[in-house]
Amino acid sequence: MDFNLVRKDMKMFSFEALRTDCDNFFEGVIVGQEVEKLNGQLKNLFGEPVYPSKERLAHKVRQTVDGFGGVMPGQTLYFKDLGQDSILAMLWPWKDGQRTTVKIIQK
Repeated sequence: MDFNLVRKDMKMFSFEALRTDCDNFFEGVIVGQEVEKLNGQLKNLFGEPVYPSKERLAHKVRQTVDGFGGVMPGQTLYFKDLGQDSILAMLWPWKDGQRTTVKIIQK
């Protein structure tokens, strides 16, 4: 999986705000039905989310995510281990029930 291809895929979606778009970090705010479409595309790229899940987070995943504020109930985490590198996608819903912050990071 190539991070630049993931970033390119994000251009297919309508973001209310694009906060960051650089070589190893993408962050934006997406609204409403776009979240469902985005989740579908992230599942195509990453597979099923590692959080929420019936399985515990692997140590490497936990370490990586903790460096970005961790993951809490209501949030979604996708993770792809690429050996020395990894790519994670975090979806953090807002309390307004409409907006979701999307962070995609290559580490």
